[in-house]
Amino acid sequence: MHRREKGKAPSGRAAAGKLGTFDVTSLVVGSIIGADIYVATAISSRLIGPASLVVWVVAGIIALVIAMSFAYCVMVLPKVGGPYAFVTAVSSPFPGFMIGWALLLGEWLSLSVFPVAFAQYFTALVPGTGAAGQTALKGLFVVIVVATNIVGVKAAGRSNDALTLIKLSPLVLIIFGGLLFMGANPGTVASDLSPFLTGGIGQIGQALVLIFWAYGGFELSTLPANEIDQPERTVPKAIVAGMLIVMSFYFLTNLVVVSSLPQAALKASPSPLLDATGSIFSFANGGTDVLVLFVGVGALLSIMGADESGTLTTSRLAYAMSLDGLLPHQLARQHRRFKTPYVAIMAIGLTAFIASLVGGLAALINAAVFLLALVYLATCISAILLLRRKPELAARLRGRRVVPLAGAGLSILILLLVDPLIWFIGLVLLAAGVPIYTYFSPRKELKELREAYYSRESTMKRVRHESRRFLALPIHLLRHLYDLLKERRRARGG
Repeated sequence: MHRREKGKAPSGRAAAGKLGTFDVTSLVVGSIIGADIYVATAISSRLIGPASLVVWVVAGIIALVIAMSFAYCVMVLPKVGGPYAFVTAVSSPFPGFMIGWALLLGEWLSLSVFPVAFAQYFTALVPGTGAAGQTALKGLFVVIVVATNIVGVKAAGRSNDALTLIKLSPLVLIIFGGLLFMGANPGTVASDLSPFLTGGIGQIGQALVLIFWAYGGFELSTLPANEIDQPERTVPKAIVAGMLIVMSFYFLTNLVVVSSLPQAALKASPSPLLDATGSIFSFANGGTDVLVLFVGVGALLSIMGADESGTLTTSRLAYAMSLDGLLPHQLARQHRRFKTPYVAIMAIGLTAFIASLVGGLAALINAAVFLLALVYLATCISAILLLRRKPELAARLRGRRVVPLAGAGLSILILLLVDPLIWFIGLVLLAAGVPIYTYFSPRKELKELREAYYSRESTMKRVRHESRRFLALPIHLLRHLYDLLKERRRARGG
């Protein structure tokens, strides 16, 4: 992950060139956390109040179990390809395509959430933006994201460390300021947390679906096991460590938000993190507005950054499927100058913009979760079948019987919690893949491009992008600092 002299293995790794626990942990964290926290906090708090804190933990545990099932699949089938490769391996190309299509749709619907969230936060900072203005904002937002991705992966995919730290700073400010606020105002906190649960069973289920969406992303970070040092030990440890970091970050952010705002204000707020900032730093008088602006700008930058990264990842998925002959080969067309799949990027951006105009946040998230839960269910079942093929490997994996079964059951639970109308919409979108596979798919792999895309160099570039994204960047910087200190100690000892 870091630049080093030739022949030197990175410290902390048993084999040169392979990823260790720290690296895979960064990959897990970077694949999950983006701007989701700015979106899901508002909706879940409106539904059930402070009890959403418990649901954030429960959703994280569900995501952890399903992520472990993905890890088992990768260890048995050590190649890039993700869910549609796993399902194809245990069944046939058509079911594999349908799962790949569901994954593509789920990620696409997730992208359509961010223009809506961007318009909401912008309106909170600049009141008076009407419906036409919000539509224009969404359009401008999508144009910038699409243009950035077309210009090049270096512009869209390479983490800008300074910008990433700027995006993280508002959330760190809210967490530390909020914890101090809680310590100084125990009476206010007790009042804000009472009553703890404000909704019924139905609202708890809805909140779980919406919050579970914030933990998505690990499904696109599948990495060949042969790139990881001692994968049987490294992968489970990294997934657990990564998910605990994500869960802690989500929990602390939500804790200070629900503890610093009256429940009536929280339920009415389209941008609770801005309102929480105003409440936490109300003692700053004139400085409060500056801090709210700082958090608001951080939110806008984070939302745009998340959509840029998501567009990069989703267009990459469409590109990979077209290389495999599962989607029309036009989606694999590369820009002559920038060498990026511009047709796939433009198609995803345009359709996501249209979806953002016709769907609300909750409906878009529910539809995305429905399709992703289908992918998760199919992957967990694939894990069970793949492990049967390699009993010698399965024998070395803890929880090989319980984890995939639990993952399948939890995926079904998520599906059952989704609104029936969303089921209908999701199934219609899924059915649209049948004629695409039957009539429009070229059924011919673009071999040269495919080999380049799935090469080790290309794969590791994608890993570097995900493992330095958002909250993963501080982890990466800490690792880099640790390596530098360790090298200095060695030099002094020599």
